Amino acid sequence: MIDIPDGLIAQYERYGGEAGRAFVAGLPERAERFLEHWELRLDGPSMYGRCALVLPVLRADGTRAVLKLQDVDEETVGEPVALRAWDGDGAARLLECDGATGTLLLERLDAGRLLNDLTDTRAATLVVARLLARLTAVPAPAALRRLGDLAPRLLDRASAVLPRVPDPAERRLLADCAAAVREVAGEPGDRLLHWDLHFENVLGADRAPWLAIDPKPLAGDPGFDLFPALWNRFDATEVRWRFDAMTATLSLDRLRARAWTLARVLQNSVWQLEESRTPLPEHLAIAERLRDHPE
Repeated sequence: MIDIPDGLIAQYERYGGEAGRAFVAGLPERAERFLEHWELRLDGPSMYGRCALVLPVLRADGTRAVLKLQDVDEETVGEPVALRAWDGDGAARLLECDGATGTLLLERLDAGRLLNDLTDTRAATLVVARLLARLTAVPAPAALRRLGDLAPRLLDRASAVLPRVPDPAERRLLADCAAAVREVAGEPGDRLLHWDLHFENVLGADRAPWLAIDPKPLAGDPGFDLFPALWNRFDATEVRWRFDAMTATLSLDRLRARAWTLARVLQNSVWQLEESRTPLPEHLAIAERLRDHPE
C-alpha cells in the first residue's frame, strides 16, 4: 500500500480542483506501476513537497533512490532535461525518467539534512550562491522554456494589472520594476537556470556537502535565479548583503542582476494581482531595497 500524505492531498485539492483530486486518486496505481517497471521496492515512509509524492526506494542492485511522482506542467516538464544536463554537478542525479507522466527516479539525498536547518542564513546564502555558480555555468538545452519569451509577456501582463494597485508608492515601485525589465529584456541570457533554488530545495548528500533538488528550469540570465534566496527566511536588513554576496560569488553584472531580480518581484506581484490579491510586503521590500541600493 502506498501512503498518500494528507498534506499533499490538501494541496492538490486546494489548487488543482477536480483535476488535482483525479491526480491524487491515480497516485497509488502510478506508484505501483513504476515500482514494478523499474524493479524497485519501498524503503521508508512517503514524503512530499509542494507538488510531488516522493517514495524512498531501493533498486534491484540495492542502490538507494527516490521515486518522484508529480503532475506535468510548464514548470515541471523541463526537470529531467535540466537534471540530465547537470549530470549530478550541483544537483541530484537523474537515474530514470518517464516523459509521458513526469515520473522520475532520482539519486537519494539526505532528507534529514536541509540547508534550511542552518541557523546562519548568511552561510546558507553562500551555499546557494556556490550551487548557482555551478548550475548556471551550463548552457541551457534548446527544449526548455526561455526567459526571452517570458519577459515580454510579463511586461504586457504588468501593464494590464498595475493600475489596480491602490497605493501610489507601491504602484510606482512596481512600475520601476517593469522599467528595469525593459532595460534588459533584449538580452535575456542562455544559461540553465534552476528558478526555485531556496534553502528548502538544498539537501545534504554523501558525495557532496549540498545538492539542489526540484528545479523548475528555464534558459536565461543567472540574475533571474537570485530572488528565492533573498525571500527565503526573509530579513529586510539582510537583502542587500545577500544580493551583494550572490552577485560576487557568481561574478554577475550588478545592474543586470538587479534588473532580473526586480523582474522576479514583478512576476510574483503580477500573479498576486491577477488573482485579486495584493503583492506580498516582503517582495515589495526586496524591490525597494534593491532599487535604492548603491551601484
